[in-house]
Amino acid sequence: MPHCIIEYSNTLDINPARLVEAVHQAVVESDLFDASHIKTRAVAYEHFRLADNSRDFIHVTIRLHGGRTAQQKQHLTASILQALHKLRLTVITITAEAVDIDSDSYAKLVIT
Repeated sequence: MPHCIIEYSNTLDINPARLVEAVHQAVVESDLFDASHIKTRAVAYEHFRLADNSRDFIHVTIRLHGGRTAQQKQHLTASILQALHKLRLTVITITAEAVDIDSDSYAKLVIT
């Protein structure tokens, strides 16, 4: 854990692998998680509408088990925003949120 889910506009002019790498590295460098437990993925949206003047968007959701303080979560999301800002994208809205999952209902199955 955590699961880092990157949602972005499919019109964004960037290789999705760069988004995944930037977010993943920011989470690793937060020192809040064992690096071997971080999972990062990206999904593009073909259909979207933005309320502001942005032409594109990136939204990162970090789903994690409870136990992190509000300050740690704020540091994590700020670090992700900073990493994505370094990609020098323009006319874009970038957001991030850290969300506690319900650990009581979380289930995992690994099949090898």
